[in-house]
Amino acid sequence: MNLSKILAEIDQEIARLEQAKALLSGNAAPKKRGGRPAASAAASAPAPAGKRKRNISPEGRKRIAEAVKKRWERQRKGNAKS
Repeated sequence: MNLSKILAEIDQEIARLEQAKALLSGNAAPKKRGGRPAASAAASAPAPAGKRKRNISPEGRKRIAEAVKKRWERQRKGNAKS
């Protein structure tokens, strides 16, 4: 068992004992600990769902390439006249 896992288990046990103490003393809502969560809790959280990556079809890529070539051709012709 590695050290970080042991420390995480000790922290969990402390939190349970503090909650039991609060319940026995009459404070029904135990005080939450502030700050950043432990690394083990952050690692187990699911990754946020991001935007899906879009894939372009070969036909779409060909249309875009042809349009860009036509655009550059028009620009070259325009620069030659100046």
